[in-house]
Amino acid sequence: MRIGLVGAGRIGASHAAAIAARPEVTELVVADADGARARAVAAGVGAHAVDNVETLFAPGAVDGLVITAATAAHPGLILAGVRAGVPVFCEKPVAPDVPETVEVLREVAKHDVPVHIGFMRRFDEGYRRARRALRDGEIGTLHRVHAVTADAAPPPPGYVPTSGGIFRDCHVHDFDILRWVTGREVEEVYAYGANRGAAYFAEAGDVDNTAAVLRMDDGTLATLQGSRYNGGGYDVRMELAGSAGTIAVGLDERTPVVSAESGVDFPRERPWQEFWSRFTPAYEAEIDAFVRMVAGDGTSPCTVADALEAVLVADAADRSAREGRPVRVAEVRPRP
Repeated sequence: MRIGLVGAGRIGASHAAAIAARPEVTELVVADADGARARAVAAGVGAHAVDNVETLFAPGAVDGLVITAATAAHPGLILAGVRAGVPVFCEKPVAPDVPETVEVLREVAKHDVPVHIGFMRRFDEGYRRARRALRDGEIGTLHRVHAVTADAAPPPPGYVPTSGGIFRDCHVHDFDILRWVTGREVEEVYAYGANRGAAYFAEAGDVDNTAAVLRMDDGTLATLQGSRYNGGGYDVRMELAGSAGTIAVGLDERTPVVSAESGVDFPRERPWQEFWSRFTPAYEAEIDAFVRMVAGDGTSPCTVADALEAVLVADAADRSAREGRPVRVAEVRPRP
């Protein structure tokens, strides 16, 4: 199996290593706008680099395409892949905004080619376990959900103006996994944002701390908190409380939370500091699913349509925070 990878930045390099380790992959071809960076990543994993991305779309050049390039390049690369008949894996988001995401969705629908969008939390064993617990009735009827996503350190100033904002860039993962774990859709969001750190967030029209209440289509309430600054470490959790019990995702010996109760020494290990180490098994499982999809063993575990639903919730949250009111997801949904 021959896999092409476009984008040799940090996450691209990590994906390249995971792909190269797969026994089914006989050849990995790396491309990047920065040729030297592509060659360095390729050399590090025993792959080879090409200077021209277009060579990946030639007939028979690759069997699958992994996209880890800058967001602005995602739509064109996804469509080039499906038009060439090549199964595609693309890191989120599909596109910089909702209208372009819809355009990609419509075009992808014209082709019988699978597209897998990278929401890695769907492959984390904790979230998978919580999903099973809810579906199997282990925790009874769901009463409430609480989610947390907090970075140990903020992204660099140059990243923020083009990130799309914290709800689209960061919390879109929370919105996707909320849909996936519960099997329900978000109908309305009331979100708040605050600036408690460096000035460059406010200067870019963004916030660095968030809180939101989300109402699901069955009436269940979910709460969300987030931050670009979490001195304790990288904190990603979800709690689902039901009529028969409560289950928590992300509560382990590296959770960056210290108990105030006497005699409790939890956690005992160094807290997580960033996303890749926290979710390494999930990223590897995600690539495994893509490789199997390329081989014809399974369908897309996260489609463009799924990604659109998550980003619609993100848009509703962003609008709510800016306008100071609850926003129904239907308000931001494009007309057919």
